[in-house]
Amino acid sequence: MGKTQPTPGGAALTDLILCLFRANNLTLAWGDRLVARFGLTSARWQVLGAIVLSERAQPVAWIARDLGANRQNVQRIVNDLHREGLIVFEPNPHHRRAQIVVLTDKGRRAYEAAINAYNPKVNALAEGLSLEEIRTAQRVVATLRERLEGAMDAEKHAWPS
Repeated sequence: MGKTQPTPGGAALTDLILCLFRANNLTLAWGDRLVARFGLTSARWQVLGAIVLSERAQPVAWIARDLGANRQNVQRIVNDLHREGLIVFEPNPHHRRAQIVVLTDKGRRAYEAAINAYNPKVNALAEGLSLEEIRTAQRVVATLRERLEGAMDAEKHAWPS
């Protein structure tokens, strides 16, 4: 049985995926160092950001969906944020057990402090890259994400229950 070889596009995409893995790891480590002084980690900051940027208060499952993350992992982070007083749980009028996650004043201050530390750093990282380059990279990664989501959905439905 012969081995399937990647096409030139498949090989280039593999290189991109490996680069994304490394960039993701470095981004998380960089973020952890950036926000540690505010009592945050990259993961906590990401969840706070999802809460801040959502149009309305949401339950954990919706936050996880918006982040493309595992619900159990987001629940663990939300529980940590709750223990730290950065979020509170409020009743959900649509679902008795799935409480709504709401930012506290302390949580908003932590998030804003992190953003204020982040902005000059991200501006420095962007130096020397054109807007066109950044937007092209974002489009490629977004398309890859969409295709991976579609592939994951297709595989989920292909496996017998």
